[in-house]
Amino acid sequence: MGHFTRTLLAGLLLVLPIAITVALVAWFGTFIFDYIGPHSVFGQFMTVLGLGFSAQEWAAYLIGMAIVILIIYLMGLIVESRMRSQFSELIDSVIQRIPFVRSIYDLTKRFVDVVDTKDRDGLRGMSPVWCYFGGAGGAAVLALLPAREPIMLNGAPYHAILVPSAPVPVGGGLIYVPAAWVKPADIGVEALMGVYVSMGVSPPKPLQAISEGTDRPRPPVN
Repeated sequence: MGHFTRTLLAGLLLVLPIAITVALVAWFGTFIFDYIGPHSVFGQFMTVLGLGFSAQEWAAYLIGMAIVILIIYLMGLIVESRMRSQFSELIDSVIQRIPFVRSIYDLTKRFVDVVDTKDRDGLRGMSPVWCYFGGAGGAAVLALLPAREPIMLNGAPYHAILVPSAPVPVGGGLIYVPAAWVKPADIGVEALMGVYVSMGVSPPKPLQAISEGTDRPRPPVN
């Protein structure tokens, strides 16, 4: 390998992580913009809110966004106060009266409770696990275990696991797998969510420690 090729390769290896990071950030920004930008359904709603203050589209959108942020902040003040339980019960009682919506609301609320570090009850209810499809040595999936007690299907114990979606882990799939396939994962819920948000680019710290340990040169054997 010539000097020019070697130098070019060294520069490429230096720039590649930066380029990948910029590409991922740009892709994620585009993804978010498509969902909450001025031309999305959410963005059009923001524009309608702000039209009473400005006729310009972008100005109306920003004003509408500011109004929504203010409302969310006020709701946060209510949650932080002693009225949290009463406010939550009021919302739950209203949503539970709508048959189809309540199912979606229950699932979404469960995911939010998991990532809410202040809600320890939600964290106790779910724990990160590895699911090895086909048993040890098979494909591994990082998932959440809602309940530690298995259920019996056809006379065999099964666990229900939740596999979040990437890069926005607010949805996912519910899968029933044999209990023998499920093993505890030595990471926290926040680390699990971080893996899915980064789409696997940032593995959890225990895995980083293992990979760093395997990369160390071994002493020569005499």
